[in-house]
This record gives sequence, structure tokens and C-alpha cells, in this order.
Amino acid sequence: MEKGHLFTGIAIMAGLVAIALSIPCAVRSYRSYDRTVSVRGLCEREVPADKVIWPIKYKVVGNDLSQVYTDIEKRNAAVVSFLTGGGIAAGEVSVSTPTISDKFAQEYGSNDRPFRYVATSTVTVCTREVEKILSLLADQKELLRSGVVPENDWDGGARFSFEALNDIKPEMIEEATRNARESAQKFANDSQSRLGKIKTASQGYFTIEDRDSNTPQVKKVRVVTNVDYYLSR
Repeated sequence: MEKGHLFTGIAIMAGLVAIALSIPCAVRSYRSYDRTVSVRGLCEREVPADKVIWPIKYKVVGNDLSQVYTDIEKRNAAVVSFLTGGGIAAGEVSVSTPTISDKFAQEYGSNDRPFRYVATSTVTVCTREVEKILSLLADQKELLRSGVVPENDWDGGARFSFEALNDIKPEMIEEATRNARESAQKFANDSQSRLGKIKTASQGYFTIEDRDSNTPQVKKVRVVTNVDYYLSR
């Protein structure tokens, strides 16, 4: 009986020694999971706009309301002809109802103004023919010859956009993630560590903006990924 107790005690002691010896290894292994590096990966691309909305807004003034409407119809037809003559499909052009202000009916201001009625008309084109619109923007003198004076700047208020983001998303995310790993690898090398697996990762948001103020038809697409990697010795 005493011999059995002796063997039991020896077994318990051996087990405790084994546990004690394994604790430092377990602690080192646990701590290795606490060592991480957080990096960001950037990907940027310049892409041409693939859609444009161009509202051509102009004013007509006069004292005869009927004549004002006649002038609006004539000039709207001239604008539509200008656009379709430049290769824009008629179905991509819309004409809005004009807004007319009666200056004499206003409660403020004097009635000695040279024109009683001021009408604003807008002809809008929405198309993917970006190059054709750029050509028309550079040839707006044809509108001036028709008596149409657009109210906007050199770009006519044209709004360019890029809508094919889903087509380039996978490649950009892959490139951004690759750039993040390269940064993490350099950090690991500098700190004499080994780069491990990804702990966490987030894609980030895509942003699309004009490359610069002078070329709104060229867009800059940007995405940043945030990645945490494990490090080990």
C-alpha cells in the first residue's frame, strides 16, 4: 500500500515538473500572438470619365411674354441641333420647362428696368459619349451664333463621372493588399522578425475625384486597405 502511494506521488511530481517546464514555451507562444504590425496599402489609378451630364442653361429677356416664349423655342431647337449635329443621340437630350420671372410683379426693386420678363431655359444632355461632349464644349461659339449664351464656365457646367468602378475594384484591392504586405515585410525584416498570417484586414473606402481642376474628364480612383499581421521571432 505504501509502495502504491509512493508511485502515485512520483507520478504527480513528474507531471508537475513537466507542466513547469512547458510553461515558458507556452508563454513565449502566447506572447508571439501579441506581436503584430499594422500597415496600410494604397492603390491609385487615373481613369477616363465614362459618363457626362451637361445642362446648358441660358436666359431670354423681353417685354412681350409671347415673344419670349417664341425666342425660347427657337433657341432650344438651336441647342438640340447643336448637340445632335455633334453626334449626340436625340434620346440623350431633354428640354426642361422654362422658368419665367416678371420683374414688374416683384415687391422689391424699381419698375424702371429695361425688360419686364426674364426667362431661364435648360437643355440637358446625359450621355456616355464623353469625347463628343468635349469636342462640343470646345465649339460653343456655334451656340453664341444662335443667340444662346450659356451661363456656366468654360466647361459649361458639365459634370463628368466614372461608373465602371466595379470593373477595377478587384485588381485595385489586390494591389493595395500586396503593397500593404510589402510594407509589413520590410518592417519585419528591420525588426528581425518573421511575418506571419493576417490577423485582421479592412478594405477601406474607394474615392473618386477629379485629377485636377482643369481636366474633370480624368478621374483619380483611390483605395486604402488596413491590414494587421502577426510577427514572430
